[in-house]
Amino acid sequence: MNQRLLIFPAAVLLFSAAARADDTYQVRYAANLNIGDSFVDFTNSGATVTAGVAQNLCANVYTFDPGEELISCCTCAVTPNALQSLSVLHSLISNPLTPSIPTSVVIKVVVTPELSGCNASGTAITPVAHGMLVWGTTLHQNTSVTTPTYQVTEVAFSFADLSTAEVTHLATTCGFIQSDGSGFGICSGCAAGGLGAAIAQ
Repeated sequence: MNQRLLIFPAAVLLFSAAARADDTYQVRYAANLNIGDSFVDFTNSGATVTAGVAQNLCANVYTFDPGEELISCCTCAVTPNALQSLSVLHSLISNPLTPSIPTSVVIKVVVTPELSGCNASGTAITPVAHGMLVWGTTLHQNTSVTTPTYQVTEVAFSFADLSTAEVTHLATTCGFIQSDGSGFGICSGCAAGGLGAAIAQ
């Protein structure tokens, strides 16, 4: 634990230039999860290039419940031009750290290069990377009708500012989940291909 605290000052140098809204840090929500699933889709545009070769990227995913608790974290390696996706119900909240299953969540993605594998607890000491595009679906209730109906919407994740304090919080809490969560709070990661939303009947 002390070793982890000693390396955090280095994160100030890594993230001082990245503390602006861009594709290295993206945020979205998913709601009405008691009605149906939501999905997240990732692709790597190839914008991060080393020696003329587009690099693999890590989509480090952090899921928060409405009470601001980080309930799961995981990572997906995304190769250039590939399509990866995950289910909110069957990946992000299927094995939460806390016992309750939320009906809505906030999903945060920090993008890093795949230097020697991907690890969502290491983002505070890894430089961020460009080129990840992320979309998410959610269900919205139609309140203009007597019987509730739901409509699926899909939009791109929003770019956000990534502060040193935020990335330290994400990495530290994910590290705690990995070391002390007894297997809970580790989401199952991504699968190849895209997923669309289906409303539960």
